[in-house]
Amino acid sequence: MERFGFVGLPNAGKSSLYNALAGGGALAAPYAFATTDPNVGVARLPDRRLDALAAMSASRSVVPARVEFIDIGGLVEGASRGEGLGNRFLADIREVDAIVYVLRAFDDDDVPGPVDPLDTLRVLEIELSLADLEAVERHVDKRRKAARHDPELALEVAALEAARTALAEGVPIYRSELSPGERERLRPWFLLTNKPVLAVVNVGEDDVADPSALVDPVQQELGSHGEAIGVCVQLEAEAAMLDPEERAEMLEGLGLGDGALDRFVRTAYHLLGLRTFFTTGEKETRAWTFRAGWTAPQCAGVIHTDFERGFIRAEVVGTDELLGVGSWAKAREAGVLRIEGKDYQVADGDVVEIRFNV
Repeated sequence: MERFGFVGLPNAGKSSLYNALAGGGALAAPYAFATTDPNVGVARLPDRRLDALAAMSASRSVVPARVEFIDIGGLVEGASRGEGLGNRFLADIREVDAIVYVLRAFDDDDVPGPVDPLDTLRVLEIELSLADLEAVERHVDKRRKAARHDPELALEVAALEAARTALAEGVPIYRSELSPGERERLRPWFLLTNKPVLAVVNVGEDDVADPSALVDPVQQELGSHGEAIGVCVQLEAEAAMLDPEERAEMLEGLGLGDGALDRFVRTAYHLLGLRTFFTTGEKETRAWTFRAGWTAPQCAGVIHTDFERGFIRAEVVGTDELLGVGSWAKAREAGVLRIEGKDYQVADGDVVEIRFNV
């Protein structure tokens, strides 16, 4: 399960975003440091394809893909030097797969704090960069000494030194000129700015219909280094507490369709290059997560290691094709069911049945 860490200044809406995804459980209060211990939750990945396949197969069980998210206490400027509650919160998200910046962009006289998302983004990037700089400086000299006896460590040391140079200038690694190879060599150090980034611009109700004026500048600032989406977190948190029918009515009444949170989860999922394939039958329809570019045996291993070890072939059909004919048997009769071997790269939305022998 992929993990996302929420980072923001106090009162940015991180805990409300957590509640919107998890259906409650985090204290959301209009004062700093309402969250002192991390909240950990799980959200299902909304997918109409999964529901349609389950209905077609009359499945007794439906298992969606899921993501985990961690809400830490709010940072303040100077956190890396110990201001506020310091950067101890950051240790709780060192091992997440991606960082989610929650940027406040709403006015509320009863809620203190800055409302310019670009200013907030810069503060957060600087604090995370300084925290990473401290971590790199702790390790680089030791690794340089170790490299004297192990030449294979030289490339890792070079990557650490390149990271130190960028971070010392206040440039997060994901915005730096480090090569993909250098960033890969830094992965064992769990640096905060060496992760994919998603910015959630938390807009007010007046901007919910068209948040582009607030979101576009953030996207331009991130460029190709991250994604930005606009969400009215408070409305979404309120909607999440309703039953599905009432939630749909509320979102429809606001002109929000399925809601921004579905888009948030999908965007976060794809940010990591994740894709979904399905298995379906009377017993169960399940969504399985895999990395873009994985082969059929690798995807088989997601289901069970024996499936990868004893892989023979995969029977594959696209979701739309399968739903179009109405059943697995009809897909075979219609000739849309394909037999794929070990070199086949599974596509997002493939419905798969694995043949194996151990």
